[in-house]
This record gives sequence, structure tokens and C-alpha cells, in this order.
Amino acid sequence: MIHNAIEYEKAQTELRDLQSRLESLQADHPIGEKGFTKAGIRKLIARLNEELAVFEGSSEARSPTTG
Repeated sequence: MIHNAIEYEKAQTELRDLQSRLESLQADHPIGEKGFTKAGIRKLIARLNEELAVFEGSSEARSPTTG
């Protein structure tokens, strides 16, 4: 669960890294190869997207933060 802007930024970075990894796997391995790995990465991406969406809808995201 994302609780503050710092965790939000880390989650966005992790999401970009996972998306990049998935693209690399898809380019290097045709359909049918590394299926479980690709599926696992997609699940992590989905989880991060959900957590980012929850945080973006929270009052924490709308309020200014002091570091």
C-alpha cells in the first residue's frame, strides 16, 4: 500500500522498470516461451497500477506534503 508521495514515486519507478522488463521478455521470447514469467510481471504491473490509483484518489495525494 502506498502511503505518501515518496512511496508513490518509488512505485512509479518500479512500474516503469517492470514494463521495460516485460517488453524485453516479449521481444526476446516468442509466444509460448517464458509464459509464467511474463504473467507474473503482468500481475505485478496490475497490482502497482491499482495501488497507484488508490493513492491518486486519496486525500494524501491531493494535500501538499512537507518532506
